[in-house]
Amino acid sequence: MLLAMVALGVDRIPFIWFWPNGARGCVLMTHDVETESGRDFCQALMDIDDAFGMKAAFLVVPEGRYAVPKQWLTTIRQRGFEVGVQDLNHDGRLFDDRQEFLRRAEKINRYGREWNASGFRAAILYRRPEWLSSLDFAFDMSIPNVAHLDPQRGGCCTVFPYFIENVLELPVTTTQDYMLLNLLHQSSIEVWKTQFEQIIEKNGLASFIVHPDYVVEPKSRGIYESLLSYLQGSSLRKQVWFALPSAINQWWRARSKMEVVADGNSWRIQGDCAEHAILAYAKSDGDRLVYDLQMATA
Repeated sequence: MLLAMVALGVDRIPFIWFWPNGARGCVLMTHDVETESGRDFCQALMDIDDAFGMKAAFLVVPEGRYAVPKQWLTTIRQRGFEVGVQDLNHDGRLFDDRQEFLRRAEKINRYGREWNASGFRAAILYRRPEWLSSLDFAFDMSIPNVAHLDPQRGGCCTVFPYFIENVLELPVTTTQDYMLLNLLHQSSIEVWKTQFEQIIEKNGLASFIVHPDYVVEPKSRGIYESLLSYLQGSSLRKQVWFALPSAINQWWRARSKMEVVADGNSWRIQGDCAEHAILAYAKSDGDRLVYDLQMATA
């Protein structure tokens, strides 16, 4: 961007700010439900989340792991949380074979329709982005930005949502709870705090995965509550958008269709949801790119 500005001889470029209403960044909390004990803890986990003003998405495995009562899903939604589909049976084989994937995809799509779920996540964050178009979901949450602790290495190298054809990818941008507690043997939230602060400094999406299965035990539950307390009390709280994935999906799609148009000697944003969009300028500060937001004044 800096080189393009130099080549064009301009000192700033207008664009639509990343998040609605000028939010500095975004936080997304997700809960992958992997076992029967995790399923049974979800009610208590929703109580914990609510106590700290956090709403989350629960990613549910449709087959093989535990029964999925309709009333349980209804309760999650009625409490203001969100339901998404997590794989089919969580055996880690979803992407082994193309034909088997397509067979499973039909069943996964059926569960998505039955549950009125807009989002998907693959088990263990295994992924083949080029196959996502066979899944009838608005957004996917299976690709980490950096995956040095995950079974499948690599990552998308961004802390922003992005489109893969018509599917919006909401990348996982922080260390999963299992890796934090069992591989790194952390007993504090310092890693999460550092990641959160670095992501928000870059105006990105801080996306967390916390499994209800792993916070049943009091010690790990206390660590998660410390995270929620930190997020609730952070000085950035009022500047950050805490959102469910469906809301992020709706915003990012609306933003992608907005336009920045000339308005006399200035610029303005037009399109659906433009009333929540903020005009910003990218400009150079030495060898750094910085942003200037044109916030409305009373």
